Order: sequence, then structure tokens, then C-alpha cells
Amino acid sequence: MTDSRQMPRPPISRRPSIARLSARLTGFVRGKLWAQVLVAMVLGTGTGLMLGPTGNLVSGEAALLIGNWLALPGYVFLSLVQMIVIPLVIASIILGMTSSDDMQSLRSLGLRTGLFFLLSTLAAVTIGLATVLLIRPGQYLGGSSLPEATPVTQGTQPSLMDLPHQLAGIIPTNPLQASVEQNMLQVVVFAILAGVALATLSRDQRRPLLDLLGAVQELSMVVVRWAMYLVPFAVFGLMAQLTTRMGVDALLGLGVYVLTVILALLLMLVLYLVLYRLLRGAPVFTFLRHARDVMLLAFSTSSSAAVMPLTIQTAETRLGVRPEVARFVVPLGTTINMAGTALYQVVATVFLAQVFQVDIGLSGLMLVVVLAVGASIGSPGTPGIGIIILAMLLGSVGIPAAGIALIIGVDRILDMCRTTLNVTGDLVASCIIDGRASAPETEKAP
Repeated sequence: MTDSRQMPRPPISRRPSIARLSARLTGFVRGKLWAQVLVAMVLGTGTGLMLGPTGNLVSGEAALLIGNWLALPGYVFLSLVQMIVIPLVIASIILGMTSSDDMQSLRSLGLRTGLFFLLSTLAAVTIGLATVLLIRPGQYLGGSSLPEATPVTQGTQPSLMDLPHQLAGIIPTNPLQASVEQNMLQVVVFAILAGVALATLSRDQRRPLLDLLGAVQELSMVVVRWAMYLVPFAVFGLMAQLTTRMGVDALLGLGVYVLTVILALLLMLVLYLVLYRLLRGAPVFTFLRHARDVMLLAFSTSSSAAVMPLTIQTAETRLGVRPEVARFVVPLGTTINMAGTALYQVVATVFLAQVFQVDIGLSGLMLVVVLAVGASIGSPGTPGIGIIILAMLLGSVGIPAAGIALIIGVDRILDMCRTTLNVTGDLVASCIIDGRASAPETEKAP
């Protein structure tokens, strides 16, 4: 009889399976999380209107107090996602880059991915700028709806003298500090350099660190799953709080602005689908059917980072993208492919310039375009990041910072829409960079 203790055992991989990670998210899609979010949004808006100036159910001070407590689940949700986005992005990028041992292929893949993301972001900004200049939504808002303007100090203009120092600053001298400050561009550069370095090592040398990163990715998704349960309560509370502070007149006045942003996002979505049809050579409706779950979950959570494993799984098993492509492009796109965010920045900035009648001129428009593209690349894929970037843009072209208070009430719905576009862009990028489909795509079981 052979001693079983002496028989070699197959190695146990501690790295998480993308299918297992995405399975934890598909349950929320089957549970119609998107429908729960829409119901919560309507209920939150109604509650806020009753408590706020419109319904005047309670005093103003009491309404603000109730609104702050109702928004507590929303604050917790935002904090959980922001807490986990750094380790999730670092682990996913490095694991994706080390999934292939071919350095030449990795270099070519990186160049094509970066070029696609840059060009698509420029296209999104152009579409947003053309839409807002054509519709001019700022002319529909004014009077008592305007917040009190505060003086704005003109931002420091970038100069050629400082450009070399700024370019060198992309490389983080202290990766921990970059993580603490959520400087996502430096974090992404660090993850890419670490991934390339690991790819040059032998399998035995890199296995311990890859197993550790796999465990970090698994842990991150556990926290993300916890945060998902708070989404309907978060949306209800945040909408109730914001509507409590704003009357129904201000919300109706912002309707044209909301429709302008959504129209621009839809035009960019059409461009993505046209590129998919031409460069991938597969039916558009097939893509939409396979990407539906990811798009609904992105709409529900407003976080491209939170749905990343499901995005990768969808690209691989439903859209037929090679794993080495999907696991490199999607994590990278989560942080540097922010076409929807850049589009929103341009529309919001020009809208507020129209509202406050600030003539930013052609040079100001060009500056807004450059800053919107630069600021969106490397921004965290977390809810509410658009407002933070917008604050920087407003000061650079002399628009009162009080304008943020004007549009923050409708930012939630726009955040959900632009996140959906960002995630769709990640899927389209994966398919296009992978090349033309070799055969008609058929849906595979996850």
C-alpha cells in the first residue's frame, strides 16, 4: 500500500477567482438593486420636499437636523467605498499585468489602452462642450435660485517652466502618502511599475506577493459587498438631505441642465457603440444585452471600482475578450478612463459660467478642456468624485465657488449616469483592444 502522505499534492492557489468575485455582485443585480435605487430616489426626494421649504412640515433648523441624520447611511457608504478603492485598484492592476508573461505583448497592450482612453476622453469633452454651448442651459436659471457668490481667486496658470517638475511628480516618491491623499494618478503609476517589475521575475519569486494581492482583492470585495447593502438607504438619505435644503423651484430650474448632461452622455454612448460595431465587428444589441447587468449595477452604486470584478467577468465570459486583455484594461480603465466624468466637468463648468454670466472666452474654454481631461484621468472610481474635481475647475476660470451648492442637489442622478458611461467605456475598450471578434458572440454561463 502506498503511503498517501508521500504523494505530491497539487498546489493550492490562494488567488481569488474573478468568477467568484463577480458572483458576489450579480446577486445584487438579480435582486433588482437598480429598481430599489430608483424607488429610494423618489421617496427621498418626496421626503425632502415635505421637510424642506416646499412642504414646510417642520422648522428650517429641524429639517436640516433630520436631513443630516437621514443621510448617515449615505456617508457610511461613501466612506466604505473610498476606504477600499486604493487596495482594490492596486491589487487588480498588478494581478492583471502579471497574468501574461509576454513583456512585448504587455508593452503593446499598454500603449493601445492608454491611447484609446486619452482619445475617448477628448471625444467626450468635445461632445459635452458642443452640447452645453448649443443648448445654453444656464439661461433658464437665475433670480432667487442663485446662491450668494463669493470672491474667487484666479487659479495659477501652468507654465512651461514648471512642466518638467510636474511631469516628474507623476512618479510617487512616497506611495503610502499618495494612497493617503488619494492621488490616483500616482497610485496607478506605482501599480503599473510594480506590475512590470513583477512580470520580469520568475513565477516562484512573484508567487508570494501575488497570493497576498489576491487576498487583498478578495478582502476588498467583501467590504464592497457590505457597502452594497447600504445603497438604497444611502440614496434615500442623500436625496432627502439635499432636497430638504433646496426648494422645488430650484430643482425644476435645474431640469434643463440635467437633460443637457444626460443628452451629452447618451451621445458619447452612441459613439462608443459605433466604435464597437466598426472595430470589434459584432452586433451592438448583443453587446448591450451582455453588458446590461454591469451597467445596471454601475448605475445603482455610482462606483466603477465597486463593480470591477463583474466588469472583468462580463468582458471575458460574455463578450469573448481574452482574460489577459480584460484583466489589464478594466482595472486600468477604472482609474484613468473617466470619459463620463470629464464630460460632466465641462458641461457643469460652462453651465455655471452661463448662470453667473462669467465670460471665460476661447482661452478659458481650452483651459477647461485640458484641466477636465487631466483631472479626470487618475481620479478615484468612487461616488461623488465629480464634485471634488469640479471645485478645482471653477477656481481656475474665475467662476464663483458658490455654484457647487447650486448643482449638488442633482449631482446624485448625474453621478449614476456618468458612472454607467465610464463602465461601458471600459467594456468597449476591452473589446476593441482585444481585436475583432473571431466568431459571432454567444452568451456564456458565468
